[in-house]
Amino acid sequence: MAEVHVRKLHKAFPDGTVAVEELDLEIKDGELFVMLGPSGCGKTTTLRCIAGLEEETSGQIQIGDEVVSGLRPSERDIAMVFQFYALYPHLTVRENMAFPLRAAKRPEAEINERVAEAARMLQLEPYLTRTPSKLSGGEQQRVALGRAMVRHPKAFLMDEPLTNLDAELRADMRAEVKHLQQRLNATMIYVTHDQTEAMALGDRIAIMNKGNLEQLGAPMEVYNRPASLFAARFIGSPPMNLIEAEVTNGHLTAAGGLQMTAPEGLSRGQKVIAGVRPENFTISATGDGVQGRIVSREALGDETIFVVECQAGLFHVRMPATARFDEEQVVAVRHVGVAPPAYDPTTEKVVSA
Repeated sequence: MAEVHVRKLHKAFPDGTVAVEELDLEIKDGELFVMLGPSGCGKTTTLRCIAGLEEETSGQIQIGDEVVSGLRPSERDIAMVFQFYALYPHLTVRENMAFPLRAAKRPEAEINERVAEAARMLQLEPYLTRTPSKLSGGEQQRVALGRAMVRHPKAFLMDEPLTNLDAELRADMRAEVKHLQQRLNATMIYVTHDQTEAMALGDRIAIMNKGNLEQLGAPMEVYNRPASLFAARFIGSPPMNLIEAEVTNGHLTAAGGLQMTAPEGLSRGQKVIAGVRPENFTISATGDGVQGRIVSREALGDETIFVVECQAGLFHVRMPATARFDEEQVVAVRHVGVAPPAYDPTTEKVVSA
């Protein structure tokens, strides 16, 4: 396996569309690195540039000790797994997995050994003689993973490989991909638009927006301290509550008198947008806090998400399932978490966290 370095990557298409601005990424050896963002943010284009499927307009890509800019995909020693499985329908599972090794003219004994090893790790041994049409979606995706594994590449590049699976199977495959990456100690770059997938899989997450890197960090770092309003809105379900507030005597004070502990580094009278996660609010039928009215609730089994209308806006509040409140009920809303990150309303960047 190897480190992957992306330096000053810029990609513009012939029609003038800029897909990636000046992007710098350092992916560590053996890291599961997730690129997260909405459609059109540049994450897949970046992956395709790393793979050699797109030619960068400028910048440099290095895999291990070798600068691969200008090299064909077959010369980069990487393996890709796509959203669509791209299996050969007339070949068996064994033949599909062996295909890249046969194309490279590897010895038959080596091919059999590598296919057997991958099939054992992916629990595909009972299916080796079947064709893809006889497999479920999850089994087909495991075959696609196995076909990539047998090559023993320097890095795995995965472009939304679980998108076509149903929710339950997607959760199972997330666990399998994470376990596989750890067993192989593989360098893996994983592209997704699903923030749950990114949080579950990534050692680090790169949040992208309009071709730019918004934030790079460990999952809980980007969750607890988003670096911009875009990252705050994108990470979390439901997302952060964003509240206009003013700094007063060590507090952030919002409309209606809602108060939160102010983070350090802000000046009295400064106007900011406070970012509060739903679990950092609590509601009660009586007690301290600002008055609000419950407008909806979502029972999710172990917890309930309440939407509360206050003078400062609509807030999402995450409560245990034991919390019993009805719609239209008047409640008191109180901030119970640590000092929230604060954002400049003009730049939309964090000014204190």
